[in-house]
Amino acid sequence: MRAASVSDPAACREALVGFRLALYRCFGRRADALFELVDAVLTADGPVSSLVELSLEKAFRRGHGALYDALACGEVDVAALTALIAASWEPADDGPVKVAVDVSAWPRPDAVTSEGLCHCYTSCRCDGARKTIPGWPFSFAAGLEWGASSWTALLDAVRIGPQDDATVVTVAQIGAVVARLAAAGSLAGRPAPLFVFDSGYDLTRITYLAADHAVQVLGRVRSDRVFYAPAPKRLRDGRPGRPRLHGNRFELSEPASLPPAEQQLSAQSPRYGAVAVSAWHGLHQRLCKQAGWTGFVGPVPVVPGTVIRIQVERLPGNRAPQDLWLWHTAPPGTVFDLDLLWKAYLRRFDLEHTFRLLKGMLGWTAPQIRTPGQGQRWTWLVLAAHTQLRLARTLTIDLRRRWEKTTPIQRPMTPGRVRRGFRMLRRHLGTPARIPKSTTAGPGRPAGTTRPPRTRYDVGKKKSTVDNKKTRKRQVKG
Repeated sequence: MRAASVSDPAACREALVGFRLALYRCFGRRADALFELVDAVLTADGPVSSLVELSLEKAFRRGHGALYDALACGEVDVAALTALIAASWEPADDGPVKVAVDVSAWPRPDAVTSEGLCHCYTSCRCDGARKTIPGWPFSFAAGLEWGASSWTALLDAVRIGPQDDATVVTVAQIGAVVARLAAAGSLAGRPAPLFVFDSGYDLTRITYLAADHAVQVLGRVRSDRVFYAPAPKRLRDGRPGRPRLHGNRFELSEPASLPPAEQQLSAQSPRYGAVAVSAWHGLHQRLCKQAGWTGFVGPVPVVPGTVIRIQVERLPGNRAPQDLWLWHTAPPGTVFDLDLLWKAYLRRFDLEHTFRLLKGMLGWTAPQIRTPGQGQRWTWLVLAAHTQLRLARTLTIDLRRRWEKTTPIQRPMTPGRVRRGFRMLRRHLGTPARIPKSTTAGPGRPAGTTRPPRTRYDVGKKKSTVDNKKTRKRQVKG
């Protein structure tokens, strides 16, 4: 199934109906309950705040027991579903496919009987002291679009376990997304796909591990990073010693130490004013066998890339503007487009709007379920619901409240408004789910029996891979 043109309502309707039929075929056991659960998320009046209350929606024609049974025992063909979602999205421009990758946490601070919990970063904690909270971290990959919009195309979601290497999981996710987009025909005739990251990712290691996937990597780096120029060629003067591995040292905190920019660009933005973008090619970081490179066999590699500096005239909220530093790598032969790169990074923030929609409106983190398998299954249902909203954004009626602003003609409706009108649209789409069979209540638990206490799990912690003095002292004392 290929995505339809947004200017053809008939084609959009046909694409949405085809997606719903194919989505039903992606479900195995409890297919009817799973499909109606997705429709209940789409047609609920207001934000989804409780899982069991979805059983009261007209779209869900079964009891609340069937709802929990669907998440506990239902089957989702993940390979078929991810291929279906990838085929439903077609980038609007002819440039490289732009995909943003970021992690969002499902907080579970009181779920002591849930397995696979990790210490997830959160900007706000209840006690105001700690910056982490027990939960399930999920890595999302979403296709980006141009223009002022809060729409993204969610393509994949992978849970990161306590023992998982986040960089390895991210690289595997990149390879899976590239394979699905290639199978859907979205990469044909385009440059290498561009994957955009925020700060906190090991971009050098991602580039090294994802070399076989032929992708571009663009991400933000901290302003205290240090980069090195290529090592100069050794002169044949007969002096002993090994050749130099690194050239001149450049500190991003001291822009004066950087040489003149090899490429510059000036632009005007209605939000940021005058924008100046500069680029330095062939710079790399000095790696050592610590953290993610612990246990690396042989000398650590030298991964060159391009350092990009973005300077703006102003920031929203009368904040003082600061330099923004990016790092970019691309396969050999890829045309370097500086104007595309800095704009693509700004589009990465559209994923933040998607996270707000998933948690605040679609109720991704609302269910109080116990096992990670149920959490992953519910996540796929939420992604299927979000995809239907994206396909229906030109088909629903704008049910605007009196105090809300009118949506400009040149802009699509927001996801929240599309969901508000999806209930009326669903009446004309039909449903492949079967009518529930009439049944009576079961016998329940036998008299005199009790449920054994559930197993309690500790919150997973990452093992330190840095060889420092404190670690060596503890090993000696032990």
